Amino acid sequence: MKYTGVNHLAMATGDMDATIRFWRDLLGMRMIAGLGEPGFRHYFFEIAPNDMIAFFEWPGVEAVSPKVHGSPVKGPFIFDHVSFGVEKSEDLWALKDKLDAAGFPCTGLRDHGFIHSIYAHDPNGIPIEFSWQVEGIDVHKNPMMADTVPSAVAKEGAEPVAGRWPEVTKPTLEKDKQIVKAAGSELYHCLKSGDEQKQP
Repeated sequence: MKYTGVNHLAMATGDMDATIRFWRDLLGMRMIAGLGEPGFRHYFFEIAPNDMIAFFEWPGVEAVSPKVHGSPVKGPFIFDHVSFGVEKSEDLWALKDKLDAAGFPCTGLRDHGFIHSIYAHDPNGIPIEFSWQVEGIDVHKNPMMADTVPSAVAKEGAEPVAGRWPEVTKPTLEKDKQIVKAAGSELYHCLKSGDEQKQP
């Protein structure tokens, strides 16, 4: 099995218009799919050819208070921040200037050794990072571990360890491989041959 990237991250908003203005118009991520009906919207923005960020809009959703990226928390918690890669170091400065000019405070560049990053928040309070991979340093090709007290599991290394989970003994039979139409299928399955795709 080979993964192709993050197909999409799914976030939530109470203000889709402000979200569109930020992600599409300020950051320049194309809005490539939109679903909706009264009381529900689900819009997708293109990060890169294989990657998207999506937002559900539900009534009553409120923006969260901005949290400092990576600062420790206690209690129930599942998400800290998301980082988007950029092609050139100069892109970080351009993004910082755009964010600051639009009223979204952005940090200066931070040198993390293998990446340089800037940090900000979107209108929903979602902590976002933009990162440029330092030339000549590729942790994908050469994984690094600098934890001074790694766990025994971490010491096993970068590669997946076989035999830690049960083997599949009852694979899904061909006759049981059903695909059920779900939200979004109406974008394409209702089109007849020759129909033009509706642009968002």
